[in-house]
Amino acid sequence: MNIFHAISNILRFDRTNWKALAMCFLGAGVFWIFNALNKNYSTNLNYPVQFQFDQSHYIAVDPPPSYLTINVQSNGWNLLRKSLGLKVAPVQIQLERPSETRKIVAASIAPLVASQLGPLTMNYIVSDSIRMKIEPRSGKSVHITAGLSKLTFRKGMGLVGPITITPDTAWLEGPRSMIEEINDTIQIQPDASRVGKSFRENIELVVANNELIRRNPPVVEVAFGVGPVLERSASIFLQLPKGIFADQDSIHLQYSVPEQELEKLDWSIATASVSSVTINRGESITVLPVVTGLPVQIQLKQLDSVKVRKR
Repeated sequence: MNIFHAISNILRFDRTNWKALAMCFLGAGVFWIFNALNKNYSTNLNYPVQFQFDQSHYIAVDPPPSYLTINVQSNGWNLLRKSLGLKVAPVQIQLERPSETRKIVAASIAPLVASQLGPLTMNYIVSDSIRMKIEPRSGKSVHITAGLSKLTFRKGMGLVGPITITPDTAWLEGPRSMIEEINDTIQIQPDASRVGKSFRENIELVVANNELIRRNPPVVEVAFGVGPVLERSASIFLQLPKGIFADQDSIHLQYSVPEQELEKLDWSIATASVSSVTINRGESITVLPVVTGLPVQIQLKQLDSVKVRKR
């Protein structure tokens, strides 16, 4: 019994003993951490990097990376500070010919990176190569028009006045290759259903690669009058290129016109024409004519196609 009693006394701690034991463990832990941080280690770090180029004349289509994975060696204190991002100045890399630089071999910039790492010693850059795409900035002015294909009107209502766009031009700026692919005229599409009164709305100017193209202005105002219209149909003369024939000399179309403008329509110069078509002798194809000279008061709703042949 005395043996068990002695063991029980050894294991019995009061609050003061527990505090002393905790302080011993804490002191040992701190000593171990400080001792470990004073040793040298090698590790991989994601180190911040900035590729410098004249951004007023160039724009990054595929931006270079903002971090490089590098293998470095130093004591634990330096590695801890760098890994936590404390007071880490990015490595600066100057691009002399930005638009001609598509790939940088990591080994070629290793000396430059190593010289900017401060207390860290670089062993090597983990990445084999760095890829990017930077283009000269370019700009152009475009004309803006509006299409109504996404609009629907209430029954008996329709367009009764000209479409106004304010402003009707915009300046686009971005990577040269993307600017060159944009047409000189951009059509915007107001989107609304069952329109029954005059329309006025701000619409964003959207282009391909919208996130890389700066638009000035980015939004334009579209306005037009809406009022009572009549649905009518008409036939206009059909023009065909030499050697092409059809079984009809006119084309049927459907249109809407404001009630007050019906008596003022002038169809004298309205024609439908078929441009040059590639067709072998004896063959026939169905095409949609191009209509010109329509009265300005009408809105074309439907146009018949025509079957043409070559004899």
